[in-house]
Amino acid sequence: MSVVSITREGEVAVVTIDNPPVNALSQAVRQGLWDAVSSLDADPQVRAVVLVCAGRTFIAGADVTEFGKPPQAPHLPDLVDRIEGAQKPWVAAIHGSALGGGFEVAMGCRFRVAVEGASVGLPEVSLGIVPGASGTVRTPRLAGFEAAVELVTSGKPVKAAKALSLGLVDAVFADDLQAHALAYARDALTRDLPPPVSVRPVTAPDPGFWDEKRKAVAKAAKGAEAPLRALDCLRKAAEAPFAEALAHERQTFLDLRGSDQAAALRHVFFAERAAPRPAHLKGVDPLPLRSAGVIGGGTMGAGIAATLRDAGIPVTLIERDDEALKRGMATLRAIFEGAVKRGKLTEAQAQDRMAGVTATTDYAALSDADLVIEAVFEEIGVKRAVFDQLAAACRPDALLATNTSYLDPRLIAEGLQNPERFIGLHFFSPANVMRLLEIVPVPETSDRTLATGFALGRMLNKIPVQSGICEGFIGNRILKRYRTSAEALVRKGIAIADIDAAMRDYGLAMGPFEAQDLGGLDIAYLQREGARAAGQDVPETLGDVLVRAGRKGQKTGGGWYDYAPGDRKPQPSAAVADLLAERIASPAAMDRDAIARHLVAEMAAEGQAILDESIAAKASDIDLVEIHGYGFPRWRGGPMWATGHRG
Repeated sequence: MSVVSITREGEVAVVTIDNPPVNALSQAVRQGLWDAVSSLDADPQVRAVVLVCAGRTFIAGADVTEFGKPPQAPHLPDLVDRIEGAQKPWVAAIHGSALGGGFEVAMGCRFRVAVEGASVGLPEVSLGIVPGASGTVRTPRLAGFEAAVELVTSGKPVKAAKALSLGLVDAVFADDLQAHALAYARDALTRDLPPPVSVRPVTAPDPGFWDEKRKAVAKAAKGAEAPLRALDCLRKAAEAPFAEALAHERQTFLDLRGSDQAAALRHVFFAERAAPRPAHLKGVDPLPLRSAGVIGGGTMGAGIAATLRDAGIPVTLIERDDEALKRGMATLRAIFEGAVKRGKLTEAQAQDRMAGVTATTDYAALSDADLVIEAVFEEIGVKRAVFDQLAAACRPDALLATNTSYLDPRLIAEGLQNPERFIGLHFFSPANVMRLLEIVPVPETSDRTLATGFALGRMLNKIPVQSGICEGFIGNRILKRYRTSAEALVRKGIAIADIDAAMRDYGLAMGPFEAQDLGGLDIAYLQREGARAAGQDVPETLGDVLVRAGRKGQKTGGGWYDYAPGDRKPQPSAAVADLLAERIASPAAMDRDAIARHLVAEMAAEGQAILDESIAAKASDIDLVEIHGYGFPRWRGGPMWATGHRG
């Protein structure tokens, strides 16, 4: 069966792309569209063409199986030009997503219409490249440069309604897209046609516009090259003729395609694509998840409840008493109210989210829950008491999960009836924002329970990564090595501020000491103290010295740095220098790049140990954990990729 077919509805032809699962622009699709232009231009019975896609989406972008291979004709820029130059006007009818090359094809059409819920975008910068088939040149001719800069340099798609307001699409319909698109095409034939997008005029912004945008894009890019190169392409589109700007865009695309950053981002793309459906669970059907319970309404529990509600899953929130329950519901409500303020939710959607939450202190309310996630205080006795109550209250086949970040889940589940239904689900705070989900089975966990954990990850739009059992699992174990290695540099006389600056320069939002001050030094300190109380030999850290002196981070006005009241900006601390003076060497200098490379190598070394112990299955899993859980710069590919530990 051809991936591109043609039917006729009177004087309007319908060109249908059917290349599942996402109608990617394979060579066969490009050739089919190329040939369709010739065929329909030669047909005197056809006056207009509607381009539609079968399945769940419009063209969602390039064919990923062609990544890294020599391009084959017809090349996409030539195809877009060919559609635009067709004798008969084409109407792109968009459902699902028109992304990257898919949206560039749509912009080659004379008109674009969409169904409500569709989205359009140019996400190429997320792969370390720029649009390569006129995205930076045609977009400003439709929507202006303000909108084009946001769309192209962020890579974030926009929904149909926003696209209509920007001029990216010409009409939006509630339903029956193809019928409306046919009617739109017939109506268009009764009016003068608008000029092709490539010949529409642009108004060049003044130089100050580009200076301002460059600063903003550089700040958001955090070292990624593609967003700034995309901005350069947009400026070229403002200041040069269409053909010259198109040639500049294409050359930029080709330059970036072979770059280290593009290779790293392709690595992350494929890792993310594979993560939700691991090969070892192929053919294992997950259990249905129609309702869930969350035990604990603190920051973590409320965040988990929020992300469950975002996925449409009814939630029962359990707390120990009415006062704690009231606080938990207030925290949950604040999450949704914040989403309304940021424009992520409407008031009605926020109210619907809250309406789907049942708050109670009675575990009996969980009698029919399909899944219950425990998110209480990180203390083994407290957690085991929770699971004793869950065992009595829940169905024998209900999935029971712990959100522990450090404790051994085998000890939490000890003595639990039907232990094959137990699993660790380690969310990262704030759980409604952070995409990482570490999935930690115990030896008794069944494959179906494990598959259900991954299915939950997909439902919640998380990046699920399976971890074996060890202290801190994958992420926190590497974090511990990273912090220990950073402290070791301080002991050698490297300035705390220089280490933090080096990691910011590398692409992290914060250095290791700034991050500890934000989260609180006492958290890790209490874990070390607990291990010492249990008889483990845990060496004293510099952080221990600070906590014992009352310096727990920003919340106490000082940790590794000093903080003025109401100001989160870290200031070098004379008090810290005095406290640590006997434990650190004389001041020493180390190049920032060398600092960063050293600390990333330490992360990768711990990652290699995790692989050697079969705690993680693949190096790419470790990279995903660091990117989505700890802010490692995506464009560097993760610590394993960045250091050549690629599995």
